[in-house]
This record gives sequence, C-alpha cells and structure tokens, in this order.
Amino acid sequence: MPDLSTVFAGGIRCPNPFWLASGPPTNCGDQVMRAFDAGWGGAVWKTIGEPIVNVSSRYSSVDWNGQRMMGLNNIELITDRPIETNLREIAEVKKRYPKHAVIASLMVESKRETWHDIVKRSEDAGADGLELNFGCPHGMSERGMGSAVGQVPEYTTMITEWVKEVARTPLLVKLTPNVTDIRAVARAARRGGADGLSAINTINSITGIDLDTFTPRPNVGGASAHGGYCGPAVKPIALHLVQQIASDPEVGLPISGIGGICGWREAAEFILLGCGTVQVCTAAMHYGYRIVEDMIDGLKTWMDEKGFATINDFQGRSLPKITDWKNLDLNYKIVARIHGDKCIGCELCYIACWDGAHQCIHVDAGDRSAITVTPIAKLDSLREGDGKTPPERIPRVDEAECVGCNLCWLVCPVEGCITMEQIDTGKPRESWTERTGAAS
Repeated sequence: MPDLSTVFAGGIRCPNPFWLASGPPTNCGDQVMRAFDAGWGGAVWKTIGEPIVNVSSRYSSVDWNGQRMMGLNNIELITDRPIETNLREIAEVKKRYPKHAVIASLMVESKRETWHDIVKRSEDAGADGLELNFGCPHGMSERGMGSAVGQVPEYTTMITEWVKEVARTPLLVKLTPNVTDIRAVARAARRGGADGLSAINTINSITGIDLDTFTPRPNVGGASAHGGYCGPAVKPIALHLVQQIASDPEVGLPISGIGGICGWREAAEFILLGCGTVQVCTAAMHYGYRIVEDMIDGLKTWMDEKGFATINDFQGRSLPKITDWKNLDLNYKIVARIHGDKCIGCELCYIACWDGAHQCIHVDAGDRSAITVTPIAKLDSLREGDGKTPPERIPRVDEAECVGCNLCWLVCPVEGCITMEQIDTGKPRESWTERTGAAS
C-alpha cells in the first residue's frame, strides 16, 4: 500500500498529511491526543496568545438542500485559556506522541519582544513548528492582529522577520483570503523568511438574518458581528487561492491546504494543486475525529489504483493544466447526449436549457409553453421507475445549437442519463491569442 508519511516545510514529520486545523477541535491537549488516537497525522493548536473572553453564541451556518452546515460561520476568537496551560499541554502531547506533528498557532500584539517571547516558549514546550495566524478576519483587527497583519504585506514581512530571528523550527504563515491578491501577501511572507504557508483562513461573512427579530446570526444579545466562513462551501475559493500561490514563481513555498476538506477526494484535489499537507476543521466539528479513518483508507486506495507510492508522486500534477482563458482551445467542442433508457421524464434539463442557457433541448410531446419544473419531491418516485418514460417525452438535443455549456448535465438528477461528449470539429487547436494575434 502507498506510504502517506510526510516531511513538510523542511522538517515537520508526520505519519500522514491529514492535520487538524487551528480551531475548536484543537483547543486542548485531551482533544489533540484523542485525534491522534483516531489517526490524524498532525494538529495545529488553537491559536495561542493573551487569553481573551469569548461571547455566546458563536456559530451559525448555511444549510442547503437537506445538508446541514454546508457553510459554517464563527465569531469565536483565539484561546480563552492561559498561555501556560496551553504550553504545558503541548509538552505533554509531544511526550506521548513524538511521531505526530504539533504546530503552535500564534497571535500576539505587534511588538518584536512579545513575538520573541511566545516563539521561544512554544518551541521550548516541544512544538514541531509555528503557524503565525495572520488570517483571522474577526475580533482582533482593531488590536493590530490577525487579518490586520495579513492584509498589509509590509506588516507580514516585518513580523515574519521578527519570528525568524529566534525561531528554531519551521515557520508557516497562515494567509487571509480577504485581500485583493493573496499572492502579494504570500510573497511578503517569503521575503520575511517563512518556511511554508497555510491557506486559506476563513472568509468574512454574515450567514443569515432572523426575519422575525431582524438580527443577523449568531445572535449575541440582540446583535451580531461578521465572522469567518468555512466548510464545504468555501472549497472552490480555497482551491483557486492555493493554485494562485502555488503557481507564483515569486512564492515557491510549501503549502498546507485548508478550506472545505471533508474527505479524501478534497484532500487529493488540494495535493494535486501543490499542497504538501491538508488541514481540516469544520468536518471534524461536524462528524468527529474518526472521519480521518475514511480519509486515510480512501486516499491510499485511490493512490494504489493510480500507481502512486507517495504523496510526492502526484503533488502538483494539476498545476500545469490551469491556464489563462485566452490560452484555451476555441475549437474544442462537446455536446450533450441524453440516454433515453435512463430518463425519468423530469424535464429539468429542458427547463434549464430554455430558461437559463441556449435553448437547444426540445421535448416533442404536447404544448410546452406552460411547462413547469417537476417538483423536487416527485423526483424520488420518478427515479424508482413508475413506468418507462414515453419516447415522445424524452428530451432531445439539437447538437447544431448545443454549445456544450454543461448545464443540463449538472441539473440532471440521474447519474449517467446525460453525458457530455466531444465531437470532431475538423479544425486544429486555436486559442484566442492565436486567433487575434494578441500578445500573450
């Protein structure tokens, strides 16, 4: 079976690339040890700094189509436990689990001596590495911490340099996505001497408003505040920003990927975009530590099927496949094909195409002018096969008009009923740059 053992950022060793991200699941030593027993390869301790007082309540979520916590919003701040307590527990965890990675996440006021002090104490406690929290988007900005640092490249460089003056272990900088160009801050971390990056931290958000009280969630005595958004909903944004960093020749640092990782598939996606480890928080909060068992088994099985022996064998393989739009092949063409033997007659593809796309799908039976979408509640009974869909009710595609947008395939509730298939245009590959003669 493949070997998942990992050496990250020049010296952080762990049995697998699955780390718990800094947050509620890594709040204390007992939690981290339970996580290691479950199989996690590493843990980034809940951010240590001068203890603060948290509020109640702290979390809110976006649910979608029956799925709870598709996106999670939190207004919880850093540790509310004394620094001494956290460091003592880090030392105990490292004593019991010497082969697992324990990373100290740090956030203190912007003073050189304060950073020197917390770095030395964290490493003396046995931390394998440091993660500078320059990404927390809520609660600390007015104190010159969190994203207030990560949104100003000069501050990022300055504090990273301060830390590197005394640090003996690898140093990671955790980046905020709440910037115009994350590459600028990544470059600043590189200039400061960072050994690696963690990306991304949470996204500024308000998840919803109570329409009876008019108070945004979470409600804290009739008021609320913007928080950090995470969970499955942020994965596409996280993948984009990770790719931006990984493809930038001026950065060139190892990346620990964060953002919506719920299983081995998401982990593989982040590694394919160049990450050396992945961090998980929301999924562990939702389902518990034992989700890592499926992550490990799933990733090993997939790697074995693909012929990969180590993480390095597929790390970054997707990066060359991402380019600017102007370089894409204008003569590549796909069209939708509807397979009548699997069609349940819901006509979702027809409605989507006519109301939201390019009007190339047709249904020949009867007057279609007043058609409405089949209620979602009826789809299950249609899937169960209450009778075959009459041929005249099976949608057909006018391939001459089909632009291959994928919308019908995306809305179809039956796996394999619609496929997107390439057709030969008889034209050579040609990009927009080549066609117009524009400079690349």
